[in-house]
Formats: sequence, structure tokens, C-alpha cells
Amino acid sequence: MNKNIKVPVAEKQPKKLEKHGDIREDNYFWMRLTDEQKNAKNKDEQTQKVYDYLNAENDYYEKMTAETKKFQEQLFEEMKGRIKEDDQSVPYKKDGYFYITRFEKGQQYPIFSRKKETLEAREEIMFNVNDEAKGHEYFQLGGLNVSPNNKMVAFGVDTVSRRQYIIQIKNLETNKIYNDKIENTTGGSVWANDNKTLFYTKKDPQTLRSSKIYKHILGTNPSEDELVFEEKDETFSTFITKTKSKKYLVIGSYSTVSSEYRVLEADNPNGEFRIIQPRERNLEYDIAHYKNHFYIRTNKDGATNFKLMKTSENKTEKEFWEDVIPHRKDTFLE
Repeated sequence: MNKNIKVPVAEKQPKKLEKHGDIREDNYFWMRLTDEQKNAKNKDEQTQKVYDYLNAENDYYEKMTAETKKFQEQLFEEMKGRIKEDDQSVPYKKDGYFYITRFEKGQQYPIFSRKKETLEAREEIMFNVNDEAKGHEYFQLGGLNVSPNNKMVAFGVDTVSRRQYIIQIKNLETNKIYNDKIENTTGGSVWANDNKTLFYTKKDPQTLRSSKIYKHILGTNPSEDELVFEEKDETFSTFITKTKSKKYLVIGSYSTVSSEYRVLEADNPNGEFRIIQPRERNLEYDIAHYKNHFYIRTNKDGATNFKLMKTSENKTEKEFWEDVIPHRKDTFLE
């Protein structure tokens, strides 16, 4: 190990930041770059300075660890040898198809496939992520969401490693990817039952907080998508999902000590979402739907270990909730 190698030292440029009446000093705020600066073809002075420092850090690391390269390679091969490279998930069945995630030996990314009705059926490759990832330094594909008629799949792609996904839609019959590209999302989405309306969550471009729910119509310009819900309380984040009964679309808002849900019939995507129970501090709950009732897991009435309650579809406020599994002091209900 060469002790004469110069250690890079980041320049200190004190900057005072104030939040909630508290003032703190950040000596390295100058290293914070915007997405525009990171992606710009021509780097400005600040960006170049940050890159120069990071390159100096990388160069220092390479020089200081040069003598361990062979050991690093041996360690990597040993760890890789303990991993089953040609592995696959347990198949699960949904709407007439078995869905499988598998890996092939020597490949870094998964292959998402499905088989109709039986595991002996012909395999349909939805995505070979090894092919999709070519040409990208980073690639993440997720949020796969097949339409109710099994003919399309919405999916999210992140190529910058910030969990800011671009949602696209693929026709599973023709393998065509539609022109619809929805940027700055969580990657997840939910289909309405009409097979053309897609709900999704957008992130705040600065904080990356999941804050807005939009509605997209297949084949339209995403810039025209309708804002369905905005979570304006910065202590809350939001998401959208669908009940297992497939009857309701569900918008959830949650913080550390409170939650709130809105529902809309999935057959009526142009309708208005209605609140199950308005948010209250220290009241947490989540919902599921079965037949004519919502089942509610909650800490209501001091149920620190949570309990299960239910209410009818049309009377959802907490005063109508009835115990199904009462609170137990020695058992946590998940």
C-alpha cells in the first residue's frame, strides 16, 4: 500500500439551511447537483468541479486497493459460486396464467414469462431484461401490471438509479410497445376494468415523495393526463392499488402515525373517489374488500397490536366498524 498517495480533500463551502426554525450548516452543499446538471451534455463550472472531485476519489480508491485486486476477484468468484445462477421463482397463477421470474446462467437480469392455464403450456416471454438492459449503465425494470383482459402489460423502467421510473405499455399479443411514455413515476400502476384506463403515482421531482395520482387513457398524450388526487401534506405519501376482489381502485395516504383511504369502483374509472374514513392523528388502518364489506385492520380504540374490523360498502366511517378479530395484548395482527 502506497502511503505517499495524496488523499483528495473536498473543499468546504459553508451554506446555512433553515427548516422548521432550525438552522444547520452544510459545508458540502455545493456538491449537490440537479438532474438537469447531471444530464447536461455540456457541464457547467459547478458540475465539472463535482465530477473532478469524485474522479479523484475513485482514482484514490483504485490506487489504494491495487494490491488487493486478485483477492477481490477470488472473493467475488467465491460468493458467486454460492448463488444458484439458473434460479426461478415459484410460479403463481392469476387470471388464467402462471407467472414466472427466472434467471439464466451467466446473465445478470431476470426473464419475466407466463404460461396459459398449465405449467406444461408454451412459455410466453414478456420481458428478457438482459436484452432490454443493453446499452445502459444502469437498468431496472419493475411494476409489471397485466391488464384485466391479459392482452397488455404496463411496466416501469429506471435507467438513472433514482427510482424515477418511466411507465410504458406493451401489447402482449404483438410485442409492440406503445408510444405512451409517462415520466417521473414510482413505476407501479393500476388498470381500471375497461382495459384502457391506467392510474399511476408521480413523485415530487426534488424530494421524490410520492405525492400525486394521475389517470392515463391508452393512446393519449401523457401531458394531458388528469390529476386525480394530490397529497398536499408533506408528512404523507400516497399510492394507488386495487382490491383483490377487483371491484375497487384504492388510493392510500400514509404517514408515521396516520392513514387514509379513498375508493372508486374499477368499472367506473371516470367517477369520483370517496373517503373510507378521514385521517386522524394516531389512527392507522388499511382495507381489503370481500363481497359486500370492507375489512379493516386498525389500531382503533387503543389496539396497539391491531385488530380486524369490518363495515358495509356504503357506511365506511369508523363509527360503523364492527369487530371481527378483537385486539389481543399478546398477539400482533399483520
